[in-house]
Amino acid sequence: MLQTIKKIGVLTSGGDAPGMNAAIRSVVRACAFHDIKCYGIYRGYEGMIDGDFVEMDARSVKGIINKGGTVLKSARSNKFRTKEGRQIAYDKLREAGIDAFVVIGGDGSFTGAMIFNQEFNFPVMGIPGTIDNDIYGTTHTLGYDTALNTVVDVIDKIRDTASSHNRLFFIEVMGRDVGHIALNVGIGAGAEEILIPEEDLGLDRLVESLRRSKASGKSSSIVIVAEGDKIGKSVFELKDYVDENMAEYEVRVSVLGHMQRGGSPSCFDRVLASRMGVKAVESLITGKSNYMVGIKNDVMDLTPFDQAVKGKSKINMELLRVSDIMSI
Repeated sequence: MLQTIKKIGVLTSGGDAPGMNAAIRSVVRACAFHDIKCYGIYRGYEGMIDGDFVEMDARSVKGIINKGGTVLKSARSNKFRTKEGRQIAYDKLREAGIDAFVVIGGDGSFTGAMIFNQEFNFPVMGIPGTIDNDIYGTTHTLGYDTALNTVVDVIDKIRDTASSHNRLFFIEVMGRDVGHIALNVGIGAGAEEILIPEEDLGLDRLVESLRRSKASGKSSSIVIVAEGDKIGKSVFELKDYVDENMAEYEVRVSVLGHMQRGGSPSCFDRVLASRMGVKAVESLITGKSNYMVGIKNDVMDLTPFDQAVKGKSKINMELLRVSDIMSI
């Protein structure tokens, strides 16, 4: 027998990503369309424990589709990692009459939701919001497309300086576990080399490649480095090694950091967020629970939380081949 869903909560958890506000808007308006009350849960799981809820309607989310960050705020909660903390959160949800919730976040947020579901049999759905695109079960996570566009724009500006001064720039981008951002922006911005966690180029091969580029007539070079790249202990170690072995280059480092997270979401991310929010709400209505909403071949799909958390997002090997050809 299906549980009747009358009130749905929505929260954002973990690192923010462009498109989260668009997803909040979608969840709230999908609830309004289906005559279900929706409650915003502020500060992620921490706010759930504190009972920091506010009822939201279709007008509550006007003017936020174009905004970066999250109007519901985000926080990491050590309390929610404990059984006692999750019990308090459950009690607060019950006191408010909330029957289910949608969490917008990454694998850590989904792990918390999965455990919560297992302990209390509480309906929950996830929407993947992380610029790294490192979650299994979807070709795109919210914020990924926006981050690509942000980073390419920055690299284009850095290349102006690199060309003017015959410099080699190491540019570090986000990507602790996977190289999606580095690989795509590297091709999109015309980088000479791309260093990602999945492929260990090696310091000697890196220098050899840069020498070939120099010999071919290139007076400046851009090397994109994913933060999880395994060649050196840090991007600064890479700089020092090239300094020692290629005196002909003036080497600089640029770590893009959190600027990659910010900014107005792209059209793609706004549309994706809208589709994911509707899918999450309607899945809960039909009795689905403990799933992440994803997109595969432009079709909305559901992946069990345990697969989304344990699975590994894989890079497109064809892009590696294209990258090698383009860097000649």
